Amino acid sequence: MRMRRLFVSCHSALRSSIAVALLSGCGGSQPPIGAPGAMPGASEFAAHISSANYKVLYSFATSPDGSYPTASLIDLGGTLYGTTAGGGSNSCAYYPYSPYSGCGTVFSITPSGTEKVLYKFGLAPDGSIPYGSLRDVGGTLYGTTVYGGSHTCGYRSQPFSCGTVFSITASGTEKVLHSFGPGGDGEYPLAGVIKVKGTLYGTTSGGGANYCAPYQYNIRCGTVFSITPGGTEGLLYSFGPGKGRANTPLGSLIDASGTLYGTTKYGGKHRFGTVFSVTLRGTLKVLHDFSGTDGAAPVAGLTEVKDTLYGTTSSGGANSFGTVFSITTGGTEKVLHSFSGGSDGSGPVAGLIDLNGTLYGTTKYGGARGSGTVFSITTTGQEKVLHSFGSSSDGRWPYAGLTNVNGTLPRVSSSLG
Repeated sequence: MRMRRLFVSCHSALRSSIAVALLSGCGGSQPPIGAPGAMPGASEFAAHISSANYKVLYSFATSPDGSYPTASLIDLGGTLYGTTAGGGSNSCAYYPYSPYSGCGTVFSITPSGTEKVLYKFGLAPDGSIPYGSLRDVGGTLYGTTVYGGSHTCGYRSQPFSCGTVFSITASGTEKVLHSFGPGGDGEYPLAGVIKVKGTLYGTTSGGGANYCAPYQYNIRCGTVFSITPGGTEGLLYSFGPGKGRANTPLGSLIDASGTLYGTTKYGGKHRFGTVFSVTLRGTLKVLHDFSGTDGAAPVAGLTEVKDTLYGTTSSGGANSFGTVFSITTGGTEKVLHSFSGGSDGSGPVAGLIDLNGTLYGTTKYGGARGSGTVFSITTTGQEKVLHSFGSSSDGRWPYAGLTNVNGTLPRVSSSLG
C-alpha cells in the first residue's frame, strides 16, 4: 500500500528522537496530482493521522551519537539525512547557547529506523553546531554551522568563530566551503541554504555592514549571502538598524519565481520582525512589519502555495502564543490562526509544509501534555492537532518542521507501532 509519511525531529532534556506519522492512502503507484485516479487530497489524509498512527522511529543515544536535532530532515534516494546541534565526539560546551556538550553531527536514518552518524563536527577550523537543514545538490549535501571556521568574530565580550558553509557526501566526507569572518561578512548562520540556478543562497543571523547592538543575539544585523557549490561566497544584502529596517534573519529563504523571500525575527516599524523579499541582485524590500497583535518574532522561513506565502511566528497574535499567517508577494498579510497556548499548541518555531493544499507544522510547546504538537491547518485557517508530544517514551519540544516522504509498505498495520 502506498503511504505518505511525515517525519519530525524533537528533543527533550532526556531524549532526542526522530518520529514518524503515517497518512493512509490508496494502493498502487501515485498518479500526478489532479489526474484521474489521483490519491485523495491532504484534507482526507489529515482525517487519518493521529497519535494512533504515530511512532518514535529512533531515540538518539549518548555520545558519540548525535543529540538535540533542531533541523528538518531531507530525503535522498529513500534515506533521510539530518543534523544534530549537539553530540558527537568533540566538546563545544564553551560556545554560547551550545547544547551542553558536543559539536554536533550529520546523520542518516532509514525509514525503518537504522541510524548512522556520518560526520562528527569538531573545533575550528572545522564547523561546529549545525542548526539548519541540509540541501541536496546533485547527490552532495550542503549545510551551515553556527560556529566554527577559520575566523573569529566578536560576540558580546567574547570572541567566537563565526560559522561555516560545508558540503558532505552521502558517505560522510565533509569539506568546509566557506568560513564566515569579520570585515562585513556574515556571522553565525542558523538556517540552511537553498539552491537557485546552480547557486546556493542563505542568511546569517549576525554580521554584515551594520551594527545592531540593542538586539539580544547579535552585535551586527545579519546578511543574505550567495555561495557557489565550489565555495565562492558573495554578500547580497546587509540588514540594518533603525525604524522600519529588518534585521536578524533566523530562517531559511525560499525561491518564488526567481525572487527570494524570508523573515527576520527583529526589526521593522514595530520591532516585532518582518517578512521581506530580496532579488538575486541584492535589492531588498520589507513586505510586512509585524505589529505584535498579528504575530511577532518569526523564526522560521516561508512556504509557497499557489503564489501565496505561509509562515509562523513564535509569539504574538491574539493570545501572545504565536500564529500561522499568510502573505501575498505584494505584502497583504492575514492571520490564519492564533495559538491559545493550551491544547492547540504554543510557540511554533518551525516552518510549514504543503500537502496538496493543506499545511502541516509543529509547535514547540502546548498540546495535551505541554510538550509540543504536530498540527494541520487549511489555507482558510481551520487548525487541527494531530499529535501531542510528551507521553511515555515520546519526544518533546519539536524545534524542527516536518518532512514528507512517500514510501511503500506491505500494510498499514506494519508501521502503526
